[in-house]
Amino acid sequence: MKEKLIRFMQGRYGIDQLSKLLIVLGVVAVLVSAFVNWGVLGLIIYFLGWVLVIWGYFRVFSRNVSKRYAENEAFLAKTSGIRNFFQKQKYMWQQRKAYHIYKCPGCGQKIRIPKGKGRIEVRCPKCGTTFIKKS
Repeated sequence: MKEKLIRFMQGRYGIDQLSKLLIVLGVVAVLVSAFVNWGVLGLIIYFLGWVLVIWGYFRVFSRNVSKRYAENEAFLAKTSGIRNFFQKQKYMWQQRKAYHIYKCPGCGQKIRIPKGKGRIEVRCPKCGTTFIKKS
């Protein structure tokens, strides 16, 4: 069975970030419309959800790899700001166990200070301002 699936998918585009988003948004829209009674609006959301799911699977099984790749690259370029914001937040959340992160009062540069060093004088590497913080 696995071999048949592998042979079927040869030459096809496969799943990427845009396809994942379309399928997930479609499934969420279908589930929301199924559990919430909104009348005509619920029906529209239901059909829109199925259109998104079908569009996502169309992209997955498409043989026009170059066009699907270009669509995904355009999607990634448009959403890079949002994705970078969440990556930075995730990185700061991971660093919180071992470091304090302070902003320089002079220029606003974020400075990472190791925890457990007591009160220390911090010098900003960007503008040279010194300030005292508890680590």
